[in-house]
Amino acid sequence: METWVIATSLIFLYLVFTLVLGVVANRRMTVDMEDFLLYGRRAGFVVLYLTVVASFHSVFAFLGSGGFFYTHGVGFWAAGTWTLLVGAITYVIGTRIWALGKAFGYITPADMLADFYESEAVRVAVAAISVVFTILYIQAQAQGLGYIINIASDGRVGLELGTLILLVVAAVYLMAGGLRAVYWTDVLQGIWMYIAIWVGALVLSYELFGGPLELWRAVSEQRPDLLSLPGPKGFFTPGMWIGMTFTLSFGVIFQPHMMIRYYTAIDAKTLRLLGATTPIYLMTLFIPAALIGLGGAVVMPGLEGPAADRIFPELLFAYASPWLTGIILAGATAAAMSTLDSILHANMTVLTRDVYQRYINPDESQAHYVWVGRGIVLGLLVVGYYLSVLRLDFLVVLVTLSGAGALQLMPAILGVCFPGGRTLTRAGVVAGISTGLAALYITLVVSPHPLGLHGAIWSLLINTVVAISVSAVTPSPSKETIERVHGELERFVYGTEE
Repeated sequence: METWVIATSLIFLYLVFTLVLGVVANRRMTVDMEDFLLYGRRAGFVVLYLTVVASFHSVFAFLGSGGFFYTHGVGFWAAGTWTLLVGAITYVIGTRIWALGKAFGYITPADMLADFYESEAVRVAVAAISVVFTILYIQAQAQGLGYIINIASDGRVGLELGTLILLVVAAVYLMAGGLRAVYWTDVLQGIWMYIAIWVGALVLSYELFGGPLELWRAVSEQRPDLLSLPGPKGFFTPGMWIGMTFTLSFGVIFQPHMMIRYYTAIDAKTLRLLGATTPIYLMTLFIPAALIGLGGAVVMPGLEGPAADRIFPELLFAYASPWLTGIILAGATAAAMSTLDSILHANMTVLTRDVYQRYINPDESQAHYVWVGRGIVLGLLVVGYYLSVLRLDFLVVLVTLSGAGALQLMPAILGVCFPGGRTLTRAGVVAGISTGLAALYITLVVSPHPLGLHGAIWSLLINTVVAISVSAVTPSPSKETIERVHGELERFVYGTEE
């Protein structure tokens, strides 16, 4: 049987299985916004761990990171420090976000920030950032899905059709089972993607070089430029990897699909354990990605742009057995969908809660809002498909841009989560976010990365300075709100947890 038949069949069998999980999740779901949007705030460690790591790595691990190792060499590991920061952020900040969500019923990031800063302008700004920049993430995942199924079918299923099929599947099981369906499928996806990329990398390294050590030796002899900093194209300067570290840690954490996961934990101990162990998965997945990218640069040189992102499936088709290729490409599909469904869910949650319920129709039943959320998913499917067929840029660049946008929420979130000193004000937060976004455009588009420092860092610095300066001359949140929110954090951090 031909490789493309096996690979395509396995991918479609996997898709059918995810739809079945969505139907089962629907039967367990109650008609309640917290159940549909937040898993009833009952996510335990195993489920939460696998959905978090699966959502983080996604198609980025299978395609984007391998493509970056292929093009820029081991400099990508310099940016890998973000995996450690993710754990620390979860342990320290994630637990505080959970505590406030539990105490005050927050569902979205905007709920928390608008409540503390007592501002609808803050809510609108946060909701807009949450949706606009994560739509870029939808584009990245959808493009990856299109690439995977196009390669798996040996070109018989076009990029546009493959993308549409997989977007529809993700939307259907999300609409059926809400976040419960997302979490259940992510458990499968998180395990499958990790095993698949390791098995594929090891098999290819032995098939092509005789093992990982021999692969490394071949790279050092034939492409030593890939083992140097700032890399063959001079990309990984200190300013660039510091910027990527921030955008791939704080920037991704502050995206709505990750912050919402903090709200869903069953208790703070679960989040602390999550923070302590998440870096293990995130870091070790880059080892096989490096083997794939560096080995591919020796075996298949000369690929540029999006073609470099496809080095893993190209190597599988050329050198691996048909069944192994099919299983691994199905794992790659799982990787992409594990983030795609999470972002569709997060955008649906933000638009339902922060826009429709807040400003359009505030006094409807829980069932009404659940059905509105399902309708919004359909709209997001259309937008995501349109963006995906544009195929604008490198996958990793899209992820970085998305993280850089969410990074603009950092000063405001830290102001909520860390009591003490003079807090930021609503005017300071809005001014900081506005100037930060303007600076982000200038330092990423008009004049990319001034002085070799990543544009995300420039925008965050300007955002912070403006937020603090404006806050110094404008009214703080009321004393009652500060005491209520920061008092709850004081009890959580220093008191007894329930």
